[in-house]
Amino acid sequence: MIEALHKIFQFSGEEKKNIYKSILVSFFKACFSMFRIGAIYFIVTALVADDNTVIPAVKALVLMLLSILGNTVTRNVSLLQQTHAGYFMSADKRLDIAERLKKAPMGYFNDNSVGEITGITTTVLDTVENLGAMVLVMVLGGLINTVIFFLMIPFLDVRIAGVVLAGIIVYMSFTSIMEHKTRVLAPKREKSKTVIISEVLENLQGMSVVKSFNLSGKGDKRLRKAIDEYRDNNMALEKMFIPFTMLQNIILGLFKIAIIFLSVYFYLNADMPLETALILIIVSFQIFAEVEQTDSGLSMLRIVTSSIDQVKKADSMPIMDANGENYVPKDHDIVIDNINFSYGTKEILHNASLSIPSNTMTAFVGPSGAGKTTLALLISRFWDVDKGSISIGGKDIREYTLESLMSQISIVFQNVYLFDDTIENNIRFGCPNATREQVEKAAKMACCHDFIVSLPDGYNTVVGEGGAMLSGGEKQRISIARAILKNSPIIILDEATANVDPENEDKLKSAFEALTQNKTVIMIAHRLETIKNADSIVVINDGSAVMGTHESLMKDNPIYSRFVKMRERASDWKLLTD
Repeated sequence: MIEALHKIFQFSGEEKKNIYKSILVSFFKACFSMFRIGAIYFIVTALVADDNTVIPAVKALVLMLLSILGNTVTRNVSLLQQTHAGYFMSADKRLDIAERLKKAPMGYFNDNSVGEITGITTTVLDTVENLGAMVLVMVLGGLINTVIFFLMIPFLDVRIAGVVLAGIIVYMSFTSIMEHKTRVLAPKREKSKTVIISEVLENLQGMSVVKSFNLSGKGDKRLRKAIDEYRDNNMALEKMFIPFTMLQNIILGLFKIAIIFLSVYFYLNADMPLETALILIIVSFQIFAEVEQTDSGLSMLRIVTSSIDQVKKADSMPIMDANGENYVPKDHDIVIDNINFSYGTKEILHNASLSIPSNTMTAFVGPSGAGKTTLALLISRFWDVDKGSISIGGKDIREYTLESLMSQISIVFQNVYLFDDTIENNIRFGCPNATREQVEKAAKMACCHDFIVSLPDGYNTVVGEGGAMLSGGEKQRISIARAILKNSPIIILDEATANVDPENEDKLKSAFEALTQNKTVIMIAHRLETIKNADSIVVINDGSAVMGTHESLMKDNPIYSRFVKMRERASDWKLLTD
């Protein structure tokens, strides 16, 4: 139990102060609760002594009013502190995970389930948010209140105090056994919770495949299994709790009966005053209430700590920005020096080297899967190389902070992702402080202003998750506008015109000229016209990278020569009509 409480304290971070306040207020709440016993004492004493004055009643009334008022105030203050601590320590952890995600290599997302991260940041942290601080205060506050109530009993009768102490020990012993059993079941429950989210996400993302192959109700075996496991783990936890809870209630009931029986017995044997016996009989219904509160907290304690353990898995997420520094290079020469890179055991690049001077345009070509996009994204440090180095402006990119590195680079992907936000905010994403006029200027350069203003809400149109409300070409042009607005010195274009409508292609040529002017440009392209206009061409194949001009590669590189001839033949294809 101590270990579990310590784990919650450690997780609470800066919210410890609010938890301490809540526990302190719980102590005062227990003191105010004691006033009720004092009120009972005055009434019982007056009845036994046949005191017909109003003084005992007034004293009892004052104590009851103080107890009610004090309990109300302290309860609300304690609850407010608990709520603040729960929400904010979970919010801080979500923000911490978000920051780590931005610094994690892309390979992490290939090896780890996005659903697991989603589960951790949603339902698992919800458990900590709603129960973490509350359980901590409930357990510690309950223990404090139990001690305060118990310390009162010896003043009434030492023998009854011994019975109360025995009841607490026996009750807490069973609670300890239950808490240990929860150590086995609670982690399984939390794990199955993240698995179920992972499977739900996968089914939603693959729903088009499920529908197209008519697999409704058939292709979701893993999801059904995850749901069944989550149900079974919850049921196992409840089935474990129920017998212990019944047994604990029986134990407390027996000890309450023992207190009542012994109080009556001692009184009948003239060994206890009547008023003491009556007070102890009344107190017997209250004395174990705080113990039961502590037990309620302990039964949830392991669930909370299991959730925290699950959340801490995110702390093992590798980050690529541990020792970087903010740096602005004087030039943007890119040097790739003898690098190796693999996806797992599959090697993609082997001893690849090349140099890309500032303010030049370089085209990456090669067979599908050869590593063109991989090499471009290694320059952006989406992954770290296994061997060798990549430098920009003479400085290894691993020595930059990711923020300062990415401020030097803009990327236009073939598969564009837009956020579920307005068009204006999606264009402004790379330059948050841009004005509306600057956003519109970039949109005009990317040939998307006209279609944007034709929409009902114009630039305030919400595009849906992933840009679902727009066509592929429209999304592509918005991503180009985003890159134009960011205005970074290095531009990476991954088949940037692949989804652009033919009628807009000519317009985009001028936009690209504006975007790439006086920039270091890397483009992954298959169009001969685009490739031939590059200052240099890199042929990537079988892990190697060979650099040259169109003329030199046509002469010396059979892979490039064959690629060009295939493209030329394809460009001569015509549709025959009758």
